[in-house]
This record gives sequence, C-alpha cells and structure tokens, in this order.
Amino acid sequence: MHTFWSKIGGSEVPSNEVAVVSCPFDGHPVAKVGVGSDSHIQAAIESAARGFEVLRRMPTHQRAGLLERIAAGIQHRAAEFSRLITEESGKPIRYARAEVARAVTTFTLAAAEARTWLGETWPLDQQPGQEGRLCVVRRAPRGPVAAIAPFNFPLNLVAHKLAPALAVGASVVLKPPAQSPLTAHLLSAVVDDSGAPSGAFDVVHCPPEVGQRLVEDDRLRVLSFTGSDSLGWRLKQLAPKKQVILELGGNAPCIVDDGVDLQAVLPRILESAWANGGQICIKAQRIFVHSRSYPSFLERFVADTQKLGVGDPMDEQTVVGPLIEARHVARVLEWVQQACAAGARMLCGGASVGQTVLPTVLTDTTEDSRVRALEVFGPVTVVERAASFEDALELANAGRYGLQASVFTPRLEHALLAYDRLDFGAVLINDAPSFRVDNYPYGGTRDSGFGREGVRATMEELTEPKVLVMRA
Repeated sequence: MHTFWSKIGGSEVPSNEVAVVSCPFDGHPVAKVGVGSDSHIQAAIESAARGFEVLRRMPTHQRAGLLERIAAGIQHRAAEFSRLITEESGKPIRYARAEVARAVTTFTLAAAEARTWLGETWPLDQQPGQEGRLCVVRRAPRGPVAAIAPFNFPLNLVAHKLAPALAVGASVVLKPPAQSPLTAHLLSAVVDDSGAPSGAFDVVHCPPEVGQRLVEDDRLRVLSFTGSDSLGWRLKQLAPKKQVILELGGNAPCIVDDGVDLQAVLPRILESAWANGGQICIKAQRIFVHSRSYPSFLERFVADTQKLGVGDPMDEQTVVGPLIEARHVARVLEWVQQACAAGARMLCGGASVGQTVLPTVLTDTTEDSRVRALEVFGPVTVVERAASFEDALELANAGRYGLQASVFTPRLEHALLAYDRLDFGAVLINDAPSFRVDNYPYGGTRDSGFGREGVRATMEELTEPKVLVMRA
C-alpha cells in the first residue's frame, strides 16, 4: 500500500506515525499517509517563508507558465485524480470527474489572470504645488498563505487557494482535510513536476492541535479556511494580525415561483439537492414553493428522488454516495427524527445502509428545527409551501447563513426583487443554488463567511496596495 509523506521544500519527509485512509463506502484501505508533528509544521513554515522570497520575484511569464503546466499535469492524470477522490471521500465518480475538470479550469484561469494582473495610476495634482508627480499603485502579495481545506472538494477547493497564490507570487502551506488528505498530496507531486520552486507548496497532514500552529504563526500572513462556521470564526480570533478568508457553511434556499415550468426545472433542483449525498455547502436544502404549485412539485420531487442512484460511488449512475464519517450518519438521522417528533412529515428516506443515508424529503417542518435552521450537510431536503413570492423571500432569509440562494421565476420584476431582498453572497435566477463557476466572486454574508474566493477575487484578498510616487 502506497504511503504519502508530508511534502516540505519539494521533498517527502517521513513521520513516526502513519494513518490509514479508508473508503467511506465499504471501508477498504486506500493508502497510508504520514501524520505530521510540530517539527513538520515548523519546517513547512520556514520552507514557505523561503519560497515566498523566490516566488514574489518571479517574472509574470514564469508564474503563468508554472500554472499552465500544473493545469496540464492535472489533466494528464485526470483519471488517477478522479479515482482517488472517489475512493478516499466517497464522492460519486461522476462528480469526482467534474471536480477534476474544474480544477484544471481554476489553474488555467489563474495563469490568465497572472498575465493580465494590472496596476493603476492616480492623479496627485489635487492642489497647487503638487504637479509633476506620477503615482503608480500595484498589488503586492501580503506573504505566505496558511490554507486549511475541507473533505468534500479535496482537489478544487485546494486549487482555489493555491492557484491564486501562485498567480500573485505567494507560497502556501496546506493542512489537507483529515478525512481525505491523499488528493492534496498527489497535487503536490504535480506541482513539483511542473517546476515549482522549493517551498512554493508544502503539505502536512496533521492533527488539529498541530495544524493550529499555521493559524498562530505570524510568518504566514494570510489564513484561508474552508469548513464549518463554528471552527472558522474561532480560527479568525486566533489570527488577529492575518488577512483572513473564511468560506463557511450554508443553508441554501431555492424558491419556486408561481408559473414556473416544473418539468423543466426539476432536474436541476434534484441534482442540487442530492449530489454527493448533500455534502455541498450550497446544496438546495430548503425549497419554498408557491402554494399553487406546491402539491404538484412535492409529488414530482419525491417520485423523482426515489428513482436516484444510491450507494456505490464507483457506479456511474450513483448520485447519493456515503457520508464521510459514521458519526455524521447518526447526526443526520437524529436531526430527521427530531423534526418528525416536532410534527414534520417524512415523505421518503429516513434510514441508512452502512454510511449511505437514503435521500430524505421532509415537509411541515418548524422554522427552528435543525434540518431547516442549520446546515445538514447530508441528503436531507425540506420542501415547504409559500403563500406568496414575498413570503418565500422572507422564509429564504430566515436563519444565520447567507452563501447562495436561487429563484426560479418567469417574472423579471420578481427576479430583481429577489436580488434586492435576499441577503446572500450570490442570488441565482432560474438556476440551482449549487451552481458555481470558478471565476466569479464566491462567498457569503452573515455566518457563511468573510472575504471572497474565485480566482481574481482571491488574488485581491492575498495582496495589498503598494504605492510608488515619482517626482520629475
């Protein structure tokens, strides 16, 4: 069985402790991974500090060329990446392949942005006597980046931290997801093969208490974290001197207005509700349907849900695979039982086979039930009746998350009203809330995060203005 060791300064560094990564679906061992210690983290931070000094001085064509080679390297090993993502995280293979394709796009976009990253000139002759000066403002990298990534997109969400960093000339130390760390180690091999300088990308799989050193060490000037809101806000408090980017939880609403062609929109909503077993922070978790369409929508939604492929993630037809850990199976089913005890109706699902929870549809839930107020991060979707479009907007805004929301409507005035009223980082009209393209600014309001991702938006977060004033 292959062992992935910590990657520090372009070299593999063995550990005294080794963990076995197993497939969430059937428990078979996938590979071993070295467990990093304090000494590994310290060495990685020192490596990143040295790597930053090299990267920040690399000319544009070298940074862009490096990113293009990384994109090509991922594409060349796409089948290997896809299978590894599926085996270690349980993500159905159809979605693993889509993630690999997106990662190629992310690095390709970063290469293009690196070549076109512009500065500005500012007029300084604001008062008499200030003539004859030129002011140039460009964005300089803040420093090395501490990156902490989640299990559900073990390649592309790492790419969203690494690619923009390399584009602006910053190094990255990554703590990969504890449950699915192998994909990031494979990516580090591609980065090395692409000719990245030593210290450009260091990867250390380690326990949380060891990884916390990345948050606390002032040599790493930026913290980029994707994960739970409770942990993200705590880490922000531990890093008062850092630039912090938090991409946290979501509880995405999906509004279905009166007059919508249900047959046309149902496939998109189904995919959004159930893909990867609901382990997507912008999955359609709360669906609010206009009262006139509600009975028909609910009947079709439940019927189509029961036809979905469930189980083996290597099966091409599977939509709902296993949850990442057994404890989450217990949590999700407990939340469903609590909702039903409070009066909710369960129309399908509510059981599990191994670590696979059957897709579960609930209605008549209370606003404070966990399945409606919190992020389930599992295959549970709530469908509720809305008396009017304005009522649906109020229902969608309820709660503490604000990542993405979607509205299906045939009326332009309702689309504009939704964009104005919904308190979310993105409002999608006639598309599902799980839609995301890797170049637009992605992030949330309220408890869903702080800062924005998306290649160019991240480049701005990783840099700060640096002013040059020249006098003739």
